[in-house]
Amino acid sequence: MLSEMFYKLWDKGILQLGIWETIYMTFISSFFAYLLGLPLGVILNITDKNGIAPHPKLNKILGFVVNFFRSIPFIILMVAMLPVARFVVGTALGNKAVIVMLVIAAAPYVARMVESSLKEVSSGVIEAAQSMGANNFQIIAKVLIPEAKPALITGAAISIVTILGYSAMAATIGGTGLGQIAIIYGHQRSNSDITWICVFLTVIIVQVIQEAGNYIAHKTDKRINK
Repeated sequence: MLSEMFYKLWDKGILQLGIWETIYMTFISSFFAYLLGLPLGVILNITDKNGIAPHPKLNKILGFVVNFFRSIPFIILMVAMLPVARFVVGTALGNKAVIVMLVIAAAPYVARMVESSLKEVSSGVIEAAQSMGANNFQIIAKVLIPEAKPALITGAAISIVTILGYSAMAATIGGTGLGQIAIIYGHQRSNSDITWICVFLTVIIVQVIQEAGNYIAHKTDKRINK
């Protein structure tokens, strides 16, 4: 049987609001993470020794920066980036600050996902474009990204799910969402059913994102839809 606390949270709309806030933080953070991570991943790919514009020094510097931020556990990164969040949005607490930290944490991860996806593009396709006189920008826009679209979409779904997982830690700096409900109304008040309900709701959101990503990736895969 569910506890009385569950019905109170549901009747007051707290659980519904928690679902919305979790989705909102996740997708807003994912959007900005891709604004930074997508071009960074493209640069990492094309400046690689086997890329269309090799630049070992730039590639090494960017690779170090990406690996540096990816190596820091999110809970530690949140604390370290408090001054950055305060500078960007004027506060180190709440969802605005959480979104800043999620973007900082996720952008390097996105960059590596994009780089990995672009590496799946056949070198023969790139060489064919080069033989027809395409410049580097045209190759990126008309060959690399379109050919890697299924892998990019699959990677986006994985990235969004990862960001959703990060957002669950938002309550530690005053963020809201299902993570906050699980901690405040579940853990701190010894209502294990509230904690598990938050887990269940989070799993549902993850499954929807993953299935949607897989469906779109499947539809855009020319190898399957020929």
